[in-house]
Amino acid sequence: MLQFGDRDPALDYRPRPTAFGLVFHDGRIACVRVDRGEASYYDLPGGAIDGEESEQEALVREFVEETGMTIRPVTRIAEAAQYFRRSTGEPFNNIGGFWIGEQVSLDPAAKVETDHELVWLHPHTALNELRHDAHAWAVAVWLRR
Repeated sequence: MLQFGDRDPALDYRPRPTAFGLVFHDGRIACVRVDRGEASYYDLPGGAIDGEESEQEALVREFVEETGMTIRPVTRIAEAAQYFRRSTGEPFNNIGGFWIGEQVSLDPAAKVETDHELVWLHPHTALNELRHDAHAWAVAVWLRR
């Protein structure tokens, strides 16, 4: 599995099972802009797998929480890991799959993460703007298919 990110040897990065999704519409990819003021960033929708969830179940839940979009996971196209530190400073190693998803419906009122905003980026823009190298790599994997 590919490992992305710079590992600080002084930190203990807790493994964090995850799933992230790539959903396309009109030549653009669904991303989330996470509002952190001057430090705002873009991610692919998705996140941690809770309890006994499958990657697909976590992906569906995370999309609704972050964007209000209900999706259907279609194909798992890649797997990678990404060292990073949360905004709290807590170190994690996100480990998991990247999925192509299909939009089923969109209900902005269903979104629960108020600091997340659904944005549609051209894939080449996403390559440059996504915070995590693993996310940009997954977009590149899709582009090369």
